[in-house]
Amino acid sequence: MQEKNLSMYGLVNTGVVYWNLPTPALYAESVRNREGFIAHLGPYVVRTGHHTGRSPKDKFIVKESSSENKIWWGKENRPFDKAHFDALYYRIMAYLQGKQLYVQDCYAGADQGYRLPIRVVTETAWHNLFARNMFIREYDRDKLANFDPQFCVVHIPNFHAVPDLDATNSEAFIILNFERKMALIGGTSYAGEIKKAVFTVMNYFLPQKDVLSMHCSANIGKEGDTAIFFGLSGTGKTTLSTDPERRLIGDDEHGWSDNGVFNFEGGCYAKVIRLSQDGEPDIYECTRKFGTILENVAIDIETRRIDLNDSSLTENTRAAYPITHIENSIPDGMGGHPQNIILLTADAFGVMPPVAKLTAEQAQRYFLIGYTAKVAGTESGITEPQAAFSSCFGAPFMALEPTVYANLLAKKIAKHKVNCWLVNTGWINGPYGIGERISIQHTRAIIRAILNGTLSKATYRSDKTFGLEIPQECPEVPSFVLDPASGWDDKNEYRTQAEKLARMFDNVYTEFIKDNQTRNVSALK
Repeated sequence: MQEKNLSMYGLVNTGVVYWNLPTPALYAESVRNREGFIAHLGPYVVRTGHHTGRSPKDKFIVKESSSENKIWWGKENRPFDKAHFDALYYRIMAYLQGKQLYVQDCYAGADQGYRLPIRVVTETAWHNLFARNMFIREYDRDKLANFDPQFCVVHIPNFHAVPDLDATNSEAFIILNFERKMALIGGTSYAGEIKKAVFTVMNYFLPQKDVLSMHCSANIGKEGDTAIFFGLSGTGKTTLSTDPERRLIGDDEHGWSDNGVFNFEGGCYAKVIRLSQDGEPDIYECTRKFGTILENVAIDIETRRIDLNDSSLTENTRAAYPITHIENSIPDGMGGHPQNIILLTADAFGVMPPVAKLTAEQAQRYFLIGYTAKVAGTESGITEPQAAFSSCFGAPFMALEPTVYANLLAKKIAKHKVNCWLVNTGWINGPYGIGERISIQHTRAIIRAILNGTLSKATYRSDKTFGLEIPQECPEVPSFVLDPASGWDDKNEYRTQAEKLARMFDNVYTEFIKDNQTRNVSALK
């Protein structure tokens, strides 16, 4: 049995260190520390302060010899000096002297051939519970006693950086060091930074082993057919993959190896603002269960009842819960090779079809472009729809060049003869503010038709603007819904907006290829 201490990380003279506490004990610790509130029926409600979402401008990767020539440097992956990292860490070590800490030893990756043993050290009990919910637990006490972590996350939200001293962008920081196998997170209580730091680590290591790491959800049907859903935040990954007729593999992060698709995580991190019991019954029930963490969800302090419709703190209210809270889930997080890949987008311009069948080349192109749209209210300063592009549907977490992931995707699509689809969960009959968002019932009907093979047998017509094949019929969906132009009163305006968006796609793709050629990176094949 290994001696339990944190001296291997230079963390000495700390207060009490609590190792691998179970959920009830972490509840007790968090309540004792006054970190949050136990709500009606048992979920734990917390506040994250003024950081209610990720801080992408505060994320860095240490520039060092082992990884320097592999990292996709740029606006997503900013370099951080080794000396500044060491100096900051020395200050953190001093800060943590005498402080009680919480440790969870767990895994990222359900496939035992590719899983990464990680250690999460936190300053607060509720963040330790978050790590326990989100990652894969080790229940064997002997294995826990001899756990050998290959990466460590040190999470200290109450330690604030001094930009002039620490060379950070603000008081918040998320810094990954692949040489030291360590991530430092401070100055922000938003728990999503923990999971996305580990996701970035997996995105660095796995493609080098010929495993595709993916920002996607995945589920499996009664016949054993696996489906994966790519999409940016707000496009419906979690909602559409949590299907009572199919079993959930995972809602956000997966790998695709020679063994099939596997979940990176042991939990889910779902948006819950205005969540309805009728529209999303499985996720709704998770917001009412013991063990679930509710971030920035409104609560009546007297009755301890929550209000999922209250966005006074943020639109980005979240629920973090173990995947076992979803009754129809896959406990081991493993699935076969996918039969269908669905690329989700929420088009606010009202010109993309609700569904289109993609060729392998189109799937690779749309994967690289990573399109969705932001609408008023999602970010400060946005007053009208704006196109948003994020390579691989997760550029902020892609440590390597996007072509690495795109070429791996193309290779696996070809090898396993996967059907590929584009599904628009955004606006129809006009743009945001004029049209309406396609109903969840129609989108679910489209997904069902894709997964049961009905749409593969449909009649298709070609859309000249985007070059897409659009089905003319789909069970439970009116034919006019499938035609993006039919609901526009002004057909000329529709064509103008569609051509404008198509040009954006071409420009993004062209600029990306030019950038790769300039940097001597292999372009798409």
